[in-house]
Amino acid sequence: MQQYTYKPSGVCSVLIEYELDDEKKIHNLRFTGGCNGNLKAIGRLLEGQDARYAADTLRGNLCGNKGTSCADQLSKALDQALA
Repeated sequence: MQQYTYKPSGVCSVLIEYELDDEKKIHNLRFTGGCNGNLKAIGRLLEGQDARYAADTLRGNLCGNKGTSCADQLSKALDQALA
């Protein structure tokens, strides 16, 4: 498995860490900072899920008037890893 880290911007979370297996499935997704309960739930929901599907689903999700969200930042992290 390949490990990735991503520093999000414009959100409360300061770090996103995750692994992708050879089939590009998400594992061990962790956020540092942000809304702890909600971000743990996202990690549980996405465990074993296809990274492209997750990125496409979460892209454009907004938090308040920030113009982004932790979920949207995760989509950017996954896009970067899949590029």
